Amino acid sequence: MHRSLASAVLGAATLLAAAPAASAATPHAAASSAAVSSAAPAPLAGVAVYAAYDRGYTVTRYGGRPAELGKPGQSAQFAASPDGRKVAWITSGGRLQVRDGGRTRTVARGLQGDIPCLSPVWSPDSRRVAYVGGNGSQVRVVGADGRGARVLGRTAGPCHLAWSPDGRYLAGYAGTTEGVHRLDTRTGRSVKVKGVKLANHVQSLSPGGRYVVVSTLRPTDPGGDGVWPTSFTPTLVDTATGRRVPIGVKGRLLGAFHLPDGRLAVRVAGRTANTLVVLDARGRQVQRLAEPAVAKDQALLQVVR
Repeated sequence: MHRSLASAVLGAATLLAAAPAASAATPHAAASSAAVSSAAPAPLAGVAVYAAYDRGYTVTRYGGRPAELGKPGQSAQFAASPDGRKVAWITSGGRLQVRDGGRTRTVARGLQGDIPCLSPVWSPDSRRVAYVGGNGSQVRVVGADGRGARVLGRTAGPCHLAWSPDGRYLAGYAGTTEGVHRLDTRTGRSVKVKGVKLANHVQSLSPGGRYVVVSTLRPTDPGGDGVWPTSFTPTLVDTATGRRVPIGVKGRLLGAFHLPDGRLAVRVAGRTANTLVVLDARGRQVQRLAEPAVAKDQALLQVVR
């Protein structure tokens, strides 16, 4: 059994009755048909946010002129906003800080610092940050300006939270690595995702929250220390059925992100630069674009546009 973090540190969360699972017509589509536009979405322009570690973390946006967004330093508890403009991180002293436009603001206090897997996550509109409260199971949200703090609910999966593009669901893995849990931000109810016994990373949720990209583990795999991975082999899971959905991309896969319109951007290893392969809602390849060579060994945090 994996124990990447002590259960006593994260606390125990009571699972409430599961919200009804939404239906989806296609493997990579949103659960709601309204989430996928009938018009063809614009191709990606290659704007994305990455994190590099060199005696401390640095978060940079590439695509056009590179822009350094923030330096979380030694804190592994960080997240980039979907609009590619802001960074949030948790200090060793338990302060949630937001870096925006050259200014760093403390927006919450009393969090658990120095627990790598308890990273914050930005809302889809890049205006709020969700984080895990001091008891290790309560998920709270606060505005990037420090206002409007409130409780979203409790979950047994507080690690590496991912927020669905429609804002309805958050998903994270258990600190013990024993499964992934999905929290309904509307009702505050949490349910364990079917089909995932062991996992140590959650990267993204589809619009509607039905499909989740996770790093699954075998019983003999190490659980890790909870830091955000530079790369991992993505597994796409249907949370309603527990079925693993094949990702139709050749090569060594390094991760995958759901886009707000239902497409899936798959990161593929390359010799001098990695590639993003974009799949439409039916799993068909519609675009390939090279990542910046400088980001080859960096962690991909956000696909912006």
